Amino acid sequence: MKTKIASIISASIDVKSQLLADEKMQENIASAIDVITNAFKTGKKVLFCGNGGSAADAQHLAAEFSGRFYIDRKALPSEALHCNTSYLTAVANDYSYDVIYSRIVDGTCVAGDVLVGLSTSGNSKNILNAFATAKEKGVITIGLTGASGGKMKELSDYLFNVPSTDTPRIQESHILIGHIICELVEAKIFG
Repeated sequence: MKTKIASIISASIDVKSQLLADEKMQENIASAIDVITNAFKTGKKVLFCGNGGSAADAQHLAAEFSGRFYIDRKALPSEALHCNTSYLTAVANDYSYDVIYSRIVDGTCVAGDVLVGLSTSGNSKNILNAFATAKEKGVITIGLTGASGGKMKELSDYLFNVPSTDTPRIQESHILIGHIICELVEAKIFG
């Protein structure tokens, strides 16, 4: 049991070590920080979407902006798109689960908003549809995926394709990247 536990911890550290060594990834994170900071400073919002564990991560990261990270400060306009269960179940039932996010992006987003999608495969149909709709509206897209980037690679203005194919290790790094972004955006806006 101890060997397996150590192996899991080691695998997580290995993925993060690869992120630490990837200067291009870190430059991309810095660019996303600037884009999100600018969005908030110009009255735009940052929305998040995901499925399953990635939905939980999306909600977690949205709350870091709308609540607080380190600094007691004004709330920033950010939300996870799956939190209204009446909307989610109505659209999934009446239309399709594949359009739950694209429909709300179409109805609520404006040019300059930011849409962050989390999908370990990069192939979640509802997120792909949301990103396509976002592109049509001039919404900036940030994708967090696994190693290949999947189909989200083509639709993401900024792509963080974590160097792993193991879902738990990918999600752990999505939270790391998300926390870096939240911390540094907050610091840039509020000092």
